[in-house]
Parts: sequence; structure tokens; C-alpha cells
Amino acid sequence: MTSLLEEIRNVRQSRKFTDELVTDDQLATLLEVAQWTGSSQNTQPWHFIVIRDKDQLRKVSEVRGDAIKWVATAPLAIALVISAKGEISGAFDEGRVTERLMIAARMLGLGAGTAWYGDDTQRAAAKELLGIPAELSARSMVVIGHPAPGAQSSGGGRKPLSELVSYDRMS
Repeated sequence: MTSLLEEIRNVRQSRKFTDELVTDDQLATLLEVAQWTGSSQNTQPWHFIVIRDKDQLRKVSEVRGDAIKWVATAPLAIALVISAKGEISGAFDEGRVTERLMIAARMLGLGAGTAWYGDDTQRAAAKELLGIPAELSARSMVVIGHPAPGAQSSGGGRKPLSELVSYDRMS
């Protein structure tokens, strides 16, 4: 149990990747994890676009200026398309699948990071590049690859549990 908790604690945002490709087996495992992620009322309000084409990764990395340029260095990204009826449940489900993909990537010896497209105009540009219909939501992608040395953020320290946890009532 301790090693599993240690692995989860070590899930960090990766923004630099080696040239080594993500294998088809690794990708299939990641997509299966995404498929089996829980969602609000089991609606499974998502579609996943696997982006492996380097030119497409470069184009998507440019929708927010320099903020997500690092996406172009990755071997692949999984764009999340959400069709939830409500904004809150869609954001909830997007967060669940994002974190699951990041944990699964770590367990496969990979690194992963999230990249947000940005404001409404930037999201519209990403949707056009990826062929996503206007009525669907697309805010982010999970970028995956073999992390380059020093690629994962340290995550910094954490507040003590005594500052984060109350029992029975907030204190």
C-alpha cells in the first residue's frame, strides 16, 4: 500500500519530454483507463482525440501563445471533448478523467501534464483545429510522453493535514 501511495504522491505535471514514443500498448492502456473513469450519473460525456501528428501538436500548442508551447515537444496528447449538459458536471467529469490519465501515465513510467486552451477565442481555435463541433466543450488536453530529466515540477510542499482537515464540523 505504501508504494502505491508514494506513486500517487509523485504524480506531477510534466512539460518536457524525450523523443521516445508512447507505445501502442501504453496508449491502449491509457484509453482504457479513460473509458472506465467514473462520471456524473454514468453519463460518460466525453470523446477522446489522440493527437500524434507532430504538426498538429505544434498547431494546438500555438493557440495560447507561449503558455502551452511545450505541448509541441510531446509525442502525443489526448484532447478531451465534453458533451455534458451542465457546465459544473462537465468540469467535474473532465477533472476526474484528467487525473486518472495522469496517474495511469505515471504507473506506466510516463509523464503527463494538462494544457488548457485558454479563453473562449483560444478554445474556439483549438476546436476548429481538432474538428470539434461548436456545441461540445473542449477546454484541455492531457499531454503524455517519457519525461525528460528535470521535466516534472516538484509540486512544492503541502500544508499539514491539521490545516486541511476538520472532523464533524469545520473548525
